[in-house]
Amino acid sequence: MASENTRKWAIIPEPNSMTVGEGTVLLPYAGRVNESIAIGDGDFLLAHQLVADIRSATGTDWDIATGDMWSGFIRLRIADSWDFDSQDGGTAGAYTLTINTDGITITGCDFEGVRNGVQTLRQLIRQNGGVLPELQIADAPACQIRGYYLDATRGRVPTLAWLKQWADKLCLYKYNQLQLYIEHTFAFDGMSETWRGSSPLTPADTLEFDQYCANLGIELVPSVSTFGHQYVAMRTQELRELGEFPEDADRPFSFIERMRHHTLNVADDRAFAFSAQLVDSYLQLFRSKRFNICADETFDLGKGKSKQEAQRVGVAALYATYVGKLCEHLSKQGREPMFWGDIAVEMPEILETLPNNVTLLNWQYEPEATDEKIQLVAQAGAKQIVCPAVWGWNALLPRIDDAWNNIARIARYGLDCGAEGMLVTDWGDFGHVNDPRMAVPGMIFGAQYAWNPAGDTAENDLLERISRVEYGDCSARFVALLRNASAQAVFTWRELVEYLELDDGTGNCNTDVAQTIPCLADRLVDHLSDCGNAMTVREARNRMMRNMATTIERIPQANRALQQCMVDIAPIAAHMGNPGITAAVRIAMEGQLLLNRVGFALAEAHDVRDAHDAGDWRPSDYRALARELECWCEAYAKEWNATSQPSELHRIQETVWKAADELRRISK
Repeated sequence: MASENTRKWAIIPEPNSMTVGEGTVLLPYAGRVNESIAIGDGDFLLAHQLVADIRSATGTDWDIATGDMWSGFIRLRIADSWDFDSQDGGTAGAYTLTINTDGITITGCDFEGVRNGVQTLRQLIRQNGGVLPELQIADAPACQIRGYYLDATRGRVPTLAWLKQWADKLCLYKYNQLQLYIEHTFAFDGMSETWRGSSPLTPADTLEFDQYCANLGIELVPSVSTFGHQYVAMRTQELRELGEFPEDADRPFSFIERMRHHTLNVADDRAFAFSAQLVDSYLQLFRSKRFNICADETFDLGKGKSKQEAQRVGVAALYATYVGKLCEHLSKQGREPMFWGDIAVEMPEILETLPNNVTLLNWQYEPEATDEKIQLVAQAGAKQIVCPAVWGWNALLPRIDDAWNNIARIARYGLDCGAEGMLVTDWGDFGHVNDPRMAVPGMIFGAQYAWNPAGDTAENDLLERISRVEYGDCSARFVALLRNASAQAVFTWRELVEYLELDDGTGNCNTDVAQTIPCLADRLVDHLSDCGNAMTVREARNRMMRNMATTIERIPQANRALQQCMVDIAPIAAHMGNPGITAAVRIAMEGQLLLNRVGFALAEAHDVRDAHDAGDWRPSDYRALARELECWCEAYAKEWNATSQPSELHRIQETVWKAADELRRISK
């Protein structure tokens, strides 16, 4: 096996067994892919994938055929029997790939196995063109479920065209499941007040995308919020009475409150009818037998309208009864229920009530997470899928180190505890400011570790391989530079939203927001007892910025480092031939430079810094900074449209404009 250091190509996920020969194999200029009809690929999609990549890499056009009468330099086959041991294969998705002077043969134990082998060959063609290395691969996945979970509701609704591009990419890295997170962004009949203005996905979109994913060997699993995370629905005229706190339905919109106050009053019988209607109408659009009812982060359960019932039976029983009823409702229709496991893990007595066919989605996003929660579910005998994250939410630049640490760790825990698979999550809290294309490195981390959780792949090695395979970067530095840039995010989108939303819209401090900021939460009650009145917006913002004083000190140095990353990455990006990701990265980096400068200016306005230390922008420059923000926001909006419907872009813009107005105010 040739040393990785001597190769200019890579495969992701890295095969379990690979022998690389000394020679090379030249693809014929007029070749053919012969795909066996037994594979079950009705449209010969796999053969077409190979032909398209050969054309792109070599400029030559290949033929496609099936049957024994037609020769093929590339042959795709289903194995009559599987004859290498189960440690290396023999399970769903296993394949062998042989490249030698006689041609190329991919043999799978099933359709998914052939599909996986084709994706390996496609990666090799993309990097090597018409001259491939001699090699033999015997490979199989460790996790039978290798899924991706994409937020399509908290700000961005992807275009159908972009969703198809994303499914293509998931296929290339051997994912076999995809879920789209839906709260209010689906055009359910009778719920136009909930989805109006959100650019909702439609039944036609879903039917088309479900078929598209199925052709790629990806199971599109329906996922919709049925318990918590009903913030938009609970603010409508028609449905507000189903919420725990209907009296708060007319409060001004808040990114932070949307993440906290969104729970159905399940003590009201009408709540189940509402949830069942969502489930029944949505499941009819999917071929999958699985259904994710979500049911996570029910923070207000038992605190509002359901308080009396919770006091009578207990919060855990109230939660378990409702979720159990939904699961039973699904089971009667031949579906396999899934739901997020955070509440059940916090209240382990719930685990004892789960039906046998329910799968717990056990999410843990801490980079240094332990295996305690995964062990807890395993010991209870419940089925589980482990769920790490790509760490893109609340930020313009992805936190690549955090994603790698979290995903690699959780994958190993899942393997050790017998989890059924892994579902990598990609969230869009606070308006989904994160461009979904920036999640690609984290997604590929998930591909590697769902395939081989026990591997000892080092982060830097994986970053180099992603640079080569995904971005066509011969220097293998692109993703490392992106990681270095993300480390310079000092004042992030999250801090900006927190700062602005501390004002409740009437000039008073929003205590619900303040309670989510650690440095303020501990002081709210003390301040009221000490002073006899509530904390003011000015006082809350002062404390927040002073708490960041040490961090703020880093901004001049961080911005210099970020600018250097931009200089270093520009020539690499120019040679990658991918203007979409080049623009997305540039806009994100420019935006973070501006956010850092905004944080520095706000710190100065709150006397956290002296005026003479203001660096390149004096107080008189705050208006210029405001104008730069507004110009950047226009460029950001254009990039938004490359992947997403208009959806909630206006909320991102309004936040930027508020920041610009605040800068003008403090400049006076």
